[in-house]
Parts: sequence; C-alpha cells; structure tokens
Amino acid sequence: MTVTKPLIEPLIALRICSPSGVFHPGDLLRCEYQIDAVQPAEIQAVEVSVLWITEGKGDEDLGVHYFERTTPSDSVDGDLRQLHCLQTHLPRSPLTYNGFLVKIRWCVRVRLFWGRGKQMHVDRLFQLTSRDH
Repeated sequence: MTVTKPLIEPLIALRICSPSGVFHPGDLLRCEYQIDAVQPAEIQAVEVSVLWITEGKGDEDLGVHYFERTTPSDSVDGDLRQLHCLQTHLPRSPLTYNGFLVKIRWCVRVRLFWGRGKQMHVDRLFQLTSRDH
C-alpha cells in the first residue's frame, strides 16, 4: 500500500485597509498581505497587483494599475513571509460598473509562486466610484 502525504497549500492573508471597500479616484488604497504555512526556501516569488477586470459578454479584458514582484533575493534574510504593505493612489478610470452585459471589477491580487512550478493567488474586490455616489 502506498501512502501519499496530503498536499498542504500555503496561506495568503490579504486585507484592504478600509472598512467600506469603496474608493474614489485619487484616493490612497492601502493593503496588507502575508504568506504563511510554507517554508521560506519554497517561495520563489510573490507578486502583488491592483487591477481591473471586465466580465460579461464578449472578450474579457484586464488592466493593471500597480504591479510589484519580489523574490527572496529582494529580502535581507530571504524570507518573504513577513507582513508587507502596499500603497497606491487610485486612477480616475475605469470606474466600477455593474451593468447587465458588462461588469468592471477592481481587485487587489497577491500571487505566490512556490514549490516546483506551483502558483496560487488570492483576490480582494473593492469599488472605485465617482465622488457623486
């Protein structure tokens, strides 16, 4: 009988520092993220991005507002599991849109590259709306 160990995936904690999750153009978006349940030597890279995605009829589209990639060589001790903070001022457009045929959604994404070619990501949605709302 062969016994295989269950695969335990790393944990990605991601928090948007806003009680409402609603932002306006020019607002400062602040986030915190942390990686856990994985050995430092297994982490190849961590990418964090702020992006918008279209959903609905037709081709899906994606736009990246902010992107940062870190590798163990970017850290003093090579350990990317510690708490990281992200800050960026949000653009004027596109605004969050929840139409019948097309939706525009904003999110913060943390992507982890680990092990031998494995990757996973966590998204946190937020809204970018005009000040009139």
